[in-house]
Amino acid sequence: MSVRSAFAILTTDDLERLVGFYRAAFDAEPTYRFPDDEGRDVYVTLSIGEASLGIGRESGPTRVTSRMTLWFYVDDLDLVYRRALDAGGIAVREPAEMPWGERVAQILDPDGFSIHLGAVD
Repeated sequence: MSVRSAFAILTTDDLERLVGFYRAAFDAEPTYRFPDDEGRDVYVTLSIGEASLGIGRESGPTRVTSRMTLWFYVDDLDLVYRRALDAGGIAVREPAEMPWGERVAQILDPDGFSIHLGAVD
């Protein structure tokens, strides 16, 4: 057995808001939508560069955990960091050089999921 690919699925009670955040912050594009009987999306797959991210609607409070973090390598860290904040992200760590040779920043998305942004110098 071999794994061909893998991706994270986030759950939220406000699917439209969270999809809108990833579209505005990271130029994510919907590649798949699954609607309910009323035509309202209950699941969306987004393409972010060469990666995929799923977002599903879940009733009730979102259960954010600090045990899960998304990591995106980007070309222009400062630009993507500012775009993510402008799109509704919450600053955790401003862009900074790391001793291992990468520039890194951290934000929370509007539901509180942790996102690390990285760029290799």
